[in-house]
Amino acid sequence: MERKQNIAGDNTGELAEDYQIRKRAEFEDRIRTNFRSSGMWIDYANWEMKNRLFDRARSVFVRAISSLPTEDELWHKYIHMEERLGNVAVARNVFERWTTTETWKMLGEQVWLSFIKFELRNNDIDRARAIFERFVQYYRRPHRAGPWIRYAKFEMKNGDSFRARNVYARAMQSYVKNDDDDDYEQAQLLLAAFSKFEAERARCVALDQWPVAHFLSNKFVSFKKPYGNGDDRETTIEDDVIVRNSRKNPREYYEDEVRKNPLNYDLWLDYIKLLQQQQQPEAETKGKDDTRIREVYKRAISNVPPAPEKRYWKRYIYLWINYALYEELGTGDSELARHVYRDCLELIPHDKFSFAKIWLLAAQCEMRQLNLKGARQILESAIVKAPNAKIFNNYIELELQLGNITHCRKLYDKYIGWSPQNCQVWIKCAEFEDSLSQTERVRSLFEMAVGKPELDRPDLLWEAYIEFERSQNDVETWED
Repeated sequence: MERKQNIAGDNTGELAEDYQIRKRAEFEDRIRTNFRSSGMWIDYANWEMKNRLFDRARSVFVRAISSLPTEDELWHKYIHMEERLGNVAVARNVFERWTTTETWKMLGEQVWLSFIKFELRNNDIDRARAIFERFVQYYRRPHRAGPWIRYAKFEMKNGDSFRARNVYARAMQSYVKNDDDDDYEQAQLLLAAFSKFEAERARCVALDQWPVAHFLSNKFVSFKKPYGNGDDRETTIEDDVIVRNSRKNPREYYEDEVRKNPLNYDLWLDYIKLLQQQQQPEAETKGKDDTRIREVYKRAISNVPPAPEKRYWKRYIYLWINYALYEELGTGDSELARHVYRDCLELIPHDKFSFAKIWLLAAQCEMRQLNLKGARQILESAIVKAPNAKIFNNYIELELQLGNITHCRKLYDKYIGWSPQNCQVWIKCAEFEDSLSQTERVRSLFEMAVGKPELDRPDLLWEAYIEFERSQNDVETWED
């Protein structure tokens, strides 16, 4: 009897080993045919971990990140496994390899932040600081303000204001040496954060101590508006302008500046903000002030960017947005606001680029006037002239709130037709049908999607499909 039990036990072990060999061979075959699928690698490693074969799982992850070094999910899963096993040194080495591997794709900020959080979880402040140093150097070209600001906040959180100030100072030095248009908005973000950190020191740093580029000097005046001395904000604005040109009042100063450089759209915006702050609430003078502000807006938008490139138009478009919102909400003239949006949309060269924000704001303006037909016309035009994921999502959300299920389906058809390779679109469409309990429609959508030859994230699509079948308790379908 005992001999029979030993034989049975040996047979069970052999069967389990045979099963593992067959299963492993299946995974290897699937990877050979589609090694670019990160989901397949993760399934393979998860299966090894499930069998508590962690060395084999580690080997799978090493092969995966070597084959697909730009797939962040593979790196995250590998590090997560090592961290759960308590292998801190191994996890750190994986992070080091990740941040030093050279690929065609730049690392996202989240990669560096994950590395920093890992060190903080292990109570190693010095290592976290060293990673921040690498983080800010990594984004020197192109410049990004975010890493510097996060670094300074990290130092403040650790109670070291001196280090935080030093971080801001180094960041500012890296910007003031460049007048590159691509650095423009990032410099504004950095200067705003520095001003919040230390308003009085920011005045000295931004205006006196350094050879600040012209645009930074102008932006400092605009930042003084929300972060003034606190006694009288209007007086603070005028003081800063008069410091720069003691012979002129603020309005004359801005008139001279926009005449010299009419394509400096931030100057126009600052000028208009000054006029709005000086606006009198009395009825007899408000009309005159509105007319003056309207005239300045018209002069500003007449300075169309000379080149049809989106980077030149970004700040220019904000003039139109502010103008339309001023007419609708400031003066209460909704009809004029409608004309502003229409003129702006006619001006943009949609065949080269467009701005989803303008289309959506124009549609929202119509909705506030209870003009549903007008809003739909604008959004339909947007889909034809400048299709964009944000426009599709907002249009579908609008129709869904109105209960127009048929129209939502038509929009999803157009959405899929515009971006058939986008797995997220297929998944959203399936979730929409699932919310209506249309099981067969959902299944049909998934079958159509997985049959497409080119998909950006097939692993996500298959995961959603399998999860749907599980929710339907259809074990045979999702196992197949």
